[in-house]
Amino acid sequence: MTQLFIKNAYLITMNEKREVYENGSILIEDNKIKAVGHFDESIVNNDAETYDAKGKILMPGFVNTHVHLSQQLGRGIADDVDLLTWLRDRVWPYESSFDYNDSLISSTACCIELIRSGVTTFLESGGQYVDAMVEAVDKTGIRACLAKSVMDQGEGLPKAWQKTCEEELNTQIDLFEKFNNMSNERVKIWFALRTIFNNSDELIVKTKELADKYNTGIHMHIAEIADEVDFAKQRQGLTTVEHLNKLGVLGSNLLAVHTVWLTTREIDLFRLNNVKVSHNPAAAMKVVLGFASIPEMLEKGIPVSIGTDGAPSNNRMDMMRDMYLTSLIHKGRTLNPTVVNAERILEMATINGAKCALLDNEIGSLEVGKKADMVILNPNTVHCLPMHNPIGNIVYAMSSENVDSTICDGKWLMKEKEILVLDEKELLEKVVHQAEQIRNKANINLTSNFTIIK
Repeated sequence: MTQLFIKNAYLITMNEKREVYENGSILIEDNKIKAVGHFDESIVNNDAETYDAKGKILMPGFVNTHVHLSQQLGRGIADDVDLLTWLRDRVWPYESSFDYNDSLISSTACCIELIRSGVTTFLESGGQYVDAMVEAVDKTGIRACLAKSVMDQGEGLPKAWQKTCEEELNTQIDLFEKFNNMSNERVKIWFALRTIFNNSDELIVKTKELADKYNTGIHMHIAEIADEVDFAKQRQGLTTVEHLNKLGVLGSNLLAVHTVWLTTREIDLFRLNNVKVSHNPAAAMKVVLGFASIPEMLEKGIPVSIGTDGAPSNNRMDMMRDMYLTSLIHKGRTLNPTVVNAERILEMATINGAKCALLDNEIGSLEVGKKADMVILNPNTVHCLPMHNPIGNIVYAMSSENVDSTICDGKWLMKEKEILVLDEKELLEKVVHQAEQIRNKANINLTSNFTIIK
């Protein structure tokens, strides 16, 4: 039994009462929280590790609900293009050229960037080498819901990805039975339907049946672009969400990502079926080009969380930046400065993210009995001080530069800016080398409007 005692912090619990302690402490025992707030320190063992967080902020780790691990090495290969060009001419050729080692390096690098931005849990929307993703998560100590991106139809699919419905279903079952609850239960295996462009009705329905059977989640891009909604109407006479509702897929274990092109009725369908939502503000403005009705969803009680999307569409896996963007764009869209306030943003990034991960009984708030997943923020930077309003400053003034330490499952992943789980310098050297190899293998040639002189 090991203990970690963190004291003298500005402690944001995100519990049901949203209690904040101006000078609070937390006691971690093994991988769980034993005490939080103000408590009798006699329960702290003599051999406990003690960390003085005076002047710092302690809060639940962020939950990033939409990530593409396999796209990390593709940062910058698909800037300033429309989504279908982004997908079919850049990202698909890039990802389909991967082997296991490519995926491992990409996944590991993504996990480290997430750790550096205070993320302790993320939801992968589906790659091809799930075993490499599991290895990366195990090595870096982070918590994740991983999935294979399943596709059984669609224009432009790379040959390596052309699979039958039965093949994709069997693969999902094999992955779940092999990897679910690995790494001290930090790994959860989900199912991931790519898009309605790439999934037959049979694959959609049977994946939902499997998710229900195995008591796990479904990760799907939904109502991402206007062309997707038009495609669904032409194929079935219904929008994406209306069609999924007809198929019986809408439910509490469905995470709908992007959801930019929803009608009021579709938002109500989400509410009635307890569908979860991942809002990706940077990707929405850079590639998807639209503004999801986030204030309206929150008002109706829909669990809305925040995701960064992948490196070619954001291009930073920085939750704190996306929290900031979320806080701003909906004020501008609604012309209402009071919507999606700082407190609501912290809910979206923590407890709502935990709900979307189907893990809110285990993470998302600092409460006795929950897993010890948390982040320490250091506000002592010129762009953050003074701290008249600490909650507001987290959202409106801080950045990932202020992430001081990250703890997951009771272990330090990063302590005072130093990554402890691996040799970061060695990883960065691999990233640079491997990214160039993959781009050449995928025959992706980038041009510039500037004159490049070699």
